[in-house]
Amino acid sequence: MIRIIHQRAKCIGCNYCVEVAPNTWEIDKTDGKATLIGSTQKKGFYILTTTNDEFEANFEAQNICPVKIIKVEKTTK
Repeated sequence: MIRIIHQRAKCIGCNYCVEVAPNTWEIDKTDGKATLIGSTQKKGFYILTTTNDEFEANFEAQNICPVKIIKVEKTTK
């Protein structure tokens, strides 16, 4: 399993995460920021636990994000 953590308030809406991991990310039409699909919010952070097959694309999203607000980590839960 992997955990993806997104600090949405700091998103600039560049769309890079959507381009590299379209199954996990989308741009919200109301504010132009990226949304982590299916995530839950906790104290301003959006968190999603998903399968390992999403790791590569989301790790790329983490690395390509110009404001460095995406964190992808492997987890045992």
